[in-house]
Amino acid sequence: MHASAPIPPLQTELPPEALRVLSLARRHATPCGDGEMVWHAWGMDSGEPLVLLHGGSGSWTHWIRNVEALAAAGRRVVVPDLPGFGDSARPPGGQDADAVAPAVAHALPAIVGEQPVELVGFSFGGLCGALLAAARPQRVKRLVLVGAPGLGLRDRRLPLTSWRAQPTREGRLAAHRSNLATLMLSTPERVDELAVALQAANVPRDRMHRRRLALTDILARTLPALHCRVDAIYGEQDALYREALPALRARLAEGKVRECILLPDAGHWLPYEDPDAFHVALLRLLAST
Repeated sequence: MHASAPIPPLQTELPPEALRVLSLARRHATPCGDGEMVWHAWGMDSGEPLVLLHGGSGSWTHWIRNVEALAAAGRRVVVPDLPGFGDSARPPGGQDADAVAPAVAHALPAIVGEQPVELVGFSFGGLCGALLAAARPQRVKRLVLVGAPGLGLRDRRLPLTSWRAQPTREGRLAAHRSNLATLMLSTPERVDELAVALQAANVPRDRMHRRRLALTDILARTLPALHCRVDAIYGEQDALYREALPALRARLAEGKVRECILLPDAGHWLPYEDPDAFHVALLRLLAST
């Protein structure tokens, strides 16, 4: 699928479990670029908003194992398809987090009102959340980083298999499975059919092909200037950091991150791989003052 080709709605390619979770949500849309930015919300409208930002090449489905539990905890869980991913149009003016963050900040009041909110950003979403909090401090009262890059601890990407080069559907699914094992989950045995189906639905809808900021130290440089409280949750088996956990802790401490929780049995996509432990850690951080 070429980036310029019309992309069908994400819903048309989601597996049954994702459709079930989606059926519980309310859909919203705000202007974005030459189209719209799509948001979904779970939980009571009266609940305190909790905004979840997904990772690169993802969509709201990166949080598929979390939205119901967090809504049951009393929160209004708000999850956009970030600009350039899922069902959302590309942002104006760029192809990376520094273009995504302003687009999200501009649209946020239409969804949650003018009050500052708590943001939880997974991977690329964590980088976007930090840039948003730096540029619009009045919008963010707390930021939780989840497996976020941009700390200057990696200067190259992990080797992934090209799914576009595969001539058959079976070959593409095998490539997605391999890439999930390489980057997203701690072991190949953790790569289940739901994860593969979500990856297969999400990755072709990634229209932000020039992302480079994750390989820089932009997050490390941004964190010290933030006015909101910042905490972090990482997986000890994260392929990006498992060989550099002391350096990770040190870099976050230098960035004035208040608390960093390491989940021992989780990889990069820890909200999916170990949702129960993730919910306990996240809700404890959100309850901290």
